[in-house]
Amino acid sequence: MVSAEFNEKAEAVKNLTQKPTDDELLELYGLFKQATVGDNTTTKPGAFDFKGKYKWASWDKLKGTSQEDAEKQYIELVTNLIAKYN
Repeated sequence: MVSAEFNEKAEAVKNLTQKPTDDELLELYGLFKQATVGDNTTTKPGAFDFKGKYKWASWDKLKGTSQEDAEKQYIELVTNLIAKYN
């Protein structure tokens, strides 16, 4: 179960005045999935699903990270992005 602060940051990141870089977006995605679902147990997307593969890899590299740690890292990242893009 994620915290209220996590949910607030998840909403806040949608309202940034500038779009984060692709790398930042992938990091956000991976941390969000790790915090809310846990370890990635899904099948790797096919060879021609480039976006899906990058997202899958971003989440998969966090395997073994606790959901609590991923949540803290997500909150920290969003806080930094808000300072950078707002």
